Amino acid sequence: MRPNMRPNMAPVLLLAVCFLGVCALSHVEEMKSQERLFLSSLGLSGRPRPAGGHQPRRRVPSALWRMFRRSENMQAQESDPCTVSEYGVRGNIIRYVQDQGRLVSGWSSSCQVCLEKQLFFNMSVLQPVELLSLAQLEIKFHWKPFRSAELLQGPRALSVSLYKVIRATLRGANPQANRRLLLSQSVRLQPEPSSITMDLTSLAESWRKPGRNYGLVLELLPLSVDPEELLPFHPGNSLPLEPALTLPLIQASLVAVSLNPHQCRSRQRRSAIHLPVTPSNVCKARRLYIDFKDVGWQDWIIAPQGYMANYCHGECPFPLSESLNGTNHAILQTLVHSLDPHGTPQPCCVPIRLSPISMLYYDNNDNVVLRHYQDMVVDECGCR
Repeated sequence: MRPNMRPNMAPVLLLAVCFLGVCALSHVEEMKSQERLFLSSLGLSGRPRPAGGHQPRRRVPSALWRMFRRSENMQAQESDPCTVSEYGVRGNIIRYVQDQGRLVSGWSSSCQVCLEKQLFFNMSVLQPVELLSLAQLEIKFHWKPFRSAELLQGPRALSVSLYKVIRATLRGANPQANRRLLLSQSVRLQPEPSSITMDLTSLAESWRKPGRNYGLVLELLPLSVDPEELLPFHPGNSLPLEPALTLPLIQASLVAVSLNPHQCRSRQRRSAIHLPVTPSNVCKARRLYIDFKDVGWQDWIIAPQGYMANYCHGECPFPLSESLNGTNHAILQTLVHSLDPHGTPQPCCVPIRLSPISMLYYDNNDNVVLRHYQDMVVDECGCR
């Protein structure tokens, strides 16, 4: 009898396996949907996926670390979350957009004694809703002499010219005709890094329009150096064993400060919150620590590793005490609930005071981003 039942049981088992598979799949899809919804509330179109192990991870600029630590300290004080005091502009998002340009030519280029480098900053990382407040170009020159004798010769000097490219250059055409000079100054190469900063806000705003970003060209010209001493160009910045003149290492980034007006409200004063650990069924804030590693976000979030988010839970019993922060409507609702418990529910225990956090993370282009997010920490609960 049992062997005859096996063929009949097979469709049932197959149906059960399929049902479990569909349930598991629907659960995964639901989790992905919730993740997309939460990322959207953070102003992200999707989960950032930085290069990670495919290439060296970009270091967090020290200035950004200082701003992050300062923002953490300021969260317990009265402050404007929509102003970046370090730059004196409105904004709640600070990006260090890295240079994606390349070395174009060496000392043997068309200007004979110049070195040219493209600078390109992808401004499409800003969302359309963001208002650009500041775009500041930062160029650092690191000079590391290969021989100690070079230090005795005194600091070298470079003439630095920066051009904006107004249109693409056709093959065989003169590239100088499509450039406009933005900056010209000299830089002394010393053991300490030398730097140049320049406000490019209006130009960077124009780069946000499709087909308008042709980048910049940085031109370096050694001063007081014989042409015979100039280092020949080697692709990839490879250098001979005994160079006559060492090229400086050029690091360029664009500090972009923007404001997302939908995520910007006045910040309430946040006092030190010490949530009680004694069990109680009354509405109050409960402790909840969110570890970003538990949700698989540790590969793109730099800091913090997690935070105390908290949550609201508990009943709103009659009569509502003053400590439950009930509204007039909630007080009347508890009264009606006490008279008709099956027809009228109790008021809900919900957050009534929240505070922000700051996050450092990598975006899809490995740019380092500092962003301030409102309403991330439950500080106080009430009956509504």
